[in-house]
Amino acid sequence: MQAVMLVGGFGTRLRPLTYRLPKPLVPVMGKPLMMHVIDALPPEVDNLIIPVNYKRDMMEEFIAQRDLSVNIEIMDEPEALGTAGAVKNVEAEIDRGETFLVLNGDIVASVDLSEFVAFHKSKGGVASITFWEVEDPTPYGVAQLDDNNRIIRFQEKPKREEAFSRLINAGAYALEPEVLDEIGPGFISMEREIFPKLISKGMYGFTFEGCWADCGTPEGLIEAHLALMKQSDWYVAESAYTYNSNLIRPFCIEPECRIVNARIGPGAYVGSGSVILDESEIINSVLLRGSRIGRYCRLENCIVDENYQIPNGTQIKDMVFAQLPESED
Repeated sequence: MQAVMLVGGFGTRLRPLTYRLPKPLVPVMGKPLMMHVIDALPPEVDNLIIPVNYKRDMMEEFIAQRDLSVNIEIMDEPEALGTAGAVKNVEAEIDRGETFLVLNGDIVASVDLSEFVAFHKSKGGVASITFWEVEDPTPYGVAQLDDNNRIIRFQEKPKREEAFSRLINAGAYALEPEVLDEIGPGFISMEREIFPKLISKGMYGFTFEGCWADCGTPEGLIEAHLALMKQSDWYVAESAYTYNSNLIRPFCIEPECRIVNARIGPGAYVGSGSVILDESEIINSVLLRGSRIGRYCRLENCIVDENYQIPNGTQIKDMVFAQLPESED
């Protein structure tokens, strides 16, 4: 079985973090985002196709250095083509004789993809979509399912009082090869242009519980860390040094960290080798490995890139700290 992982785009919403590395290699809990998707692949998948148009060399180098259980093909996506256009672009590599998966490379989720594939095949439709239930559906597109989990209709970014569902697209699709025939050339959205045309041919929705986060934004990246940290509530590596510090769950402190007289959490991820000095607070924030936080700092809803230094006295919310390219520094 084959799968296509969608990672197209420049990761502009995560800048300046993605000036340094492509979005699929941005760490989530110390592991590159794309590895969360690869590790979730069902055993049926033996070939993964990844169309790439930004920092392809870094992607290829990363994959070449790892012994993975699935064969990975990096394909060129010369321009942004949308979620459907990107799949059409690699049509020649897709086996027309069997079901294939399309996976959003931005998503960290607890969905069991083996169960999802079995669900799709049992329904006999042309396409199935994973769905996640949210409290507020207004920023998303939602779908309505019947008693047999067949999709009846879609609704794009409804007003809260007008939403007929709280089920949002969770970013994993099981498709029959005939869906490729519905996709024309150029930039095309699977969700807005192709799926509405397939409803009459039989589309089904698979719901799941656990966790789901879209890591394509700073807020989503922090939320992904928070969701994963909540699974274990707290973690302090044996080699981490924490002296006279207030640790508030959930939190995660990776190896070789040095934390002195600080408040960590709630919702703080501290990457390996990071240093946090006196009277600093880290709340609902992500520090990638090697971060250096000075004294009397307070970071809330922030992301700090690898080896980045925060000066003494910095107090700020909702910020991504990363080195800018020289031309923009």
